[in-house]
Amino acid sequence: MGEFDLIRRYFQDSALEAAGDVDAVTLGIGDDAALLRPEPGKQWVVSTDTLVLGTHFPEHYLPADLGYRALAVAVSDLAAMGARPLSFTLALTLPQADEGWLASFAEGLTQAAQDHRICLVGGDTTRGPLNVGVTVMGQVEPRRVVRRQGAQPGDLLCVGGLLGDGGAGLALVLGERLPDGLAEGERGYLKARFWRPRAQCELGLELAGIASAGIDISDGLLADAGHLASASGVGLKIRRADLPCSKALMAWPEAQRLEWMLSAGDDYVLLFTLPVASTAALAVWRSQGFAVSAIGQVVAGQGVWLDDGQALVNMDQPAGYQHFKDTPND
Repeated sequence: MGEFDLIRRYFQDSALEAAGDVDAVTLGIGDDAALLRPEPGKQWVVSTDTLVLGTHFPEHYLPADLGYRALAVAVSDLAAMGARPLSFTLALTLPQADEGWLASFAEGLTQAAQDHRICLVGGDTTRGPLNVGVTVMGQVEPRRVVRRQGAQPGDLLCVGGLLGDGGAGLALVLGERLPDGLAEGERGYLKARFWRPRAQCELGLELAGIASAGIDISDGLLADAGHLASASGVGLKIRRADLPCSKALMAWPEAQRLEWMLSAGDDYVLLFTLPVASTAALAVWRSQGFAVSAIGQVVAGQGVWLDDGQALVNMDQPAGYQHFKDTPND
C-alpha cells in the first residue's frame, strides 16, 4: 500500500473530514493545500504538537489510544486561548504501513475529532521512526482571546478540573507498583485520563472575554503556573489545601498525590486567573457542570509560591519536562 492509497483508505472521505464545522472548510484533503474560511471578524488560532515514541508515550500502547491522545492534547492549546476548534492537519511518520495499526489509529483519531468537533483537512505521511504531528486551527474574536499575559494582583487563580490524574495514569501505563486500595474501575479511569484526555474546549469558550489570563496544564501545575506568572509579570500563590484531586488519586500516599498534582504533566485542564469582579462566574460554571476550583491568588511580585498551611514556600525550582535540558552546549 502506497502513501496515497493509505491516505484515501484511512483519512480521506471519512468521518474525520466531517467531524467539525464543514462550513469553515472550502477545500479539504486531496489538493496541494487546504482552503479555510473563518467567520467574519474572527482571528485564526494555530498550534502544533508532536508526539514521539518513548518521549511522549510509552512503547506499549494501543494505536486507537495514540490517535485519540495525539489530537486531544493539541486541541487543548486552542481551549487555553478561548478558541473554538475548526480544523487540523496530521503529519504521520510510520516505520511501515500496517493496515491493522492504521485502522485502529484512525478509529481513535476519529473519536477525538468528533468529541472535539474538529475536521481533518490535510497533512502528510512519510516512512521513518514513529512520530505523530498535529497542527490544530481554531477561531476567536480578537477582544475575547485568552493569553498567558494579563493576570493582575488580586485575581483568583483557578483550575478547570482535577489535578494529578495524568501522572497516576502514566504510572499505571508504565506498570509501576499500585496501591492495594485502587479499585479496577479507578484503574480504568486513570488510564483513560492519560490516553484519552478531553480538551476543555467548552470551558475555554466560557472563559473567553472573562478570564484575565490562561494556559493549559500539560507540563505540570508548577511549570505552567510559572509560565503564566512570567508572562504576566506577577506572582502566584497556590493553596495546597485547595488542590482538587480524584477519588482514584486518594489511594496513593499524600506525598505522592501532592507530587503528581504539582509536577506531573498530562492533566490537560485549564489554569486561569479571574478578576475579582467576575468571581461570581465560578458558581455559574459549576452549576453548568464545569469542575472549576479556586486554588490561589495572583499577587504582586514574581514566581510561584505554595501555601502549605504553615508557611509560604517558593516553588520556582525547575518543574515539568523540558526537551534538550540535558544537551551539552557547543
